[in-house]
Amino acid sequence: MPGNTFGHLLRLTTFGESHGLSIGGIVDGVPPGLELCEKDLQRELDLRKPGQGSTSTARKEADLVHIQSGLFQGKTTGTPIAFLIENTNQQSSDYDELARVFRPGHADFTYHTKYHGFRDYRGGGRASGRETAARVAAGAIAAKILAQISVEIFAASVEFGGIGIDNEFVDLAGALARPYFAASDSVISRWDQAVQKARENHDTLGGIVQIEANNVPAGLGEPVFDKISAMLGHGLLSVGAVKGVEFGDGFQAARSTGSANNDLLLAPKSAGALPGFATNHAGGMLGGITTGQSIIARVAVKPIASVPRPQQTVDLDGHPCQITIGGRHDLSAIPRIVPVLRAMTALVLADAWLMQNSLG
Repeated sequence: MPGNTFGHLLRLTTFGESHGLSIGGIVDGVPPGLELCEKDLQRELDLRKPGQGSTSTARKEADLVHIQSGLFQGKTTGTPIAFLIENTNQQSSDYDELARVFRPGHADFTYHTKYHGFRDYRGGGRASGRETAARVAAGAIAAKILAQISVEIFAASVEFGGIGIDNEFVDLAGALARPYFAASDSVISRWDQAVQKARENHDTLGGIVQIEANNVPAGLGEPVFDKISAMLGHGLLSVGAVKGVEFGDGFQAARSTGSANNDLLLAPKSAGALPGFATNHAGGMLGGITTGQSIIARVAVKPIASVPRPQQTVDLDGHPCQITIGGRHDLSAIPRIVPVLRAMTALVLADAWLMQNSLG
């Protein structure tokens, strides 16, 4: 399998390269009769498009999306939904000097090896973060599916450049209105200082994004190999800059005890209702199936690999050399990765819901 398609019943295939004519995707498995328009996709794309904020690349792309199929009279038809996003602001000459060298921290070497030397080196080609625009557009479609069952997904930056927020002040719902899509106002000035310092040092920064999915129905997830946590892990880890994912207490659970880590069940509040839970250390999943509690995930995002300072590498012939990466690059994937991770979460949960409904 070439690995360009994600999902089971709800399937996304993306295509395109950073400096090609366009990027886009095809979403199959969307139920018929769902109200949908280009504005639904554009609203999310505007959150991740380049050229915004203090950490963003200088590359300006409108990221205007055009739906090509799968809609009629404002509603989905049940047939594949194809959409296209044109690339309009490439500067491919920025990469001429990088055609014969492997950039540290990038996929240049691995793509060269896997595809026997045939690769588009401009802007990283298919490995570019620009591919994630197609995920965001598709995630907007998935979010429309989830809206039918009142599922809401929030995401926010909770750590940036090693500076975390006070958990008492986490506000994921208001994050999109803040710089860095921060989960709190309290850290913004310190994050501004971290950006300034990184620029002065010709360096880049990473961070941590927290995701919360509310009103998720109990019972989603397919044991054993398609646990909901495994599906979410697959989706989130498929984003290039992601280096780690944890759910609920995550790695802290390894330092806890069973009696402290268990979420005690509570009697239903009314006849016919599901039991409740005293805590949510598990992050809304038990045995790979949703409990009805909020799904909580945290995602580690590595620093951008395009560091504007001299670095040691080798060329295509294995000769040592030194490069300084020019061009236009983000200083950090924060905050533009936030809507990408929210989109992947939406795709997984919508897929899981459709799978559960297929049981009849």
